[in-house]
Amino acid sequence: MNRDLMSHLAHADHPVADPLGDDTVERLLRRAVPASGARVLDLGCGGGEWLLRTLAAHPGARAVGVDLSEPALARARAAAETAGVGDRLTLHRADAAAFTDPDGFDLVLCLGVAHVFGGLLPTLAAAREHLAPGGRVLVGDAYWQAAPSPAAVEMLGEGYTDLHSTVDRVVAAGWTPVYGHTSTRHELDDYEWNWTGSLAAWALDHPEDPDSADALKAADAHRREWAAYRDAFGFVSLVLRPTP
Repeated sequence: MNRDLMSHLAHADHPVADPLGDDTVERLLRRAVPASGARVLDLGCGGGEWLLRTLAAHPGARAVGVDLSEPALARARAAAETAGVGDRLTLHRADAAAFTDPDGFDLVLCLGVAHVFGGLLPTLAAAREHLAPGGRVLVGDAYWQAAPSPAAVEMLGEGYTDLHSTVDRVVAAGWTPVYGHTSTRHELDDYEWNWTGSLAAWALDHPEDPDSADALKAADAHRREWAAYRDAFGFVSLVLRPTP
């Protein structure tokens, strides 16, 4: 099954592709967007949900999104036009790790995309290159909230540490947290149940579709993988400013 289509279907009922509730997203953006006229960049924007919410809440803001998925960008364009913010949103089909812009941004969003840059710290290093003076970064990444099983480490990799070590690494790299949020058990579970459930529901509703069987298998496989890492997996979102 096409990866873009699978992601779209899996996020149909949870358009923010991170384990965060709507109230949390609103609060993070309220603390992260420095001014109503801010210029905002999302590296790995997907369907643009973070940018759409930013533009809706800040009528003076302008936003740029970067992603490799043309279907996701097309959905973002359509949603922006429907919401009446299309004139303030620019989208680029490009590798987020290689994207350049001559002007700086007041806020750079990097949520759930550390794999694109090779880890959390390289992600922050890339974000720093895009910051205007006084700018901020909103980053979200995984951490181990309990000792992981060997199966969980094999599945998700060895690059994660516990929460305090994760934050210490960020601070040592020259960043000061000015706000943060650790996803709750409800947010983590709600995201995974939506991911697997929405994909499975689509498959059951479209048995004649040639992708139906693959979608059902993918939902089942992901649910089994989730069971292997559920008790250890955590997600932290940090609003950061460069340390002088």
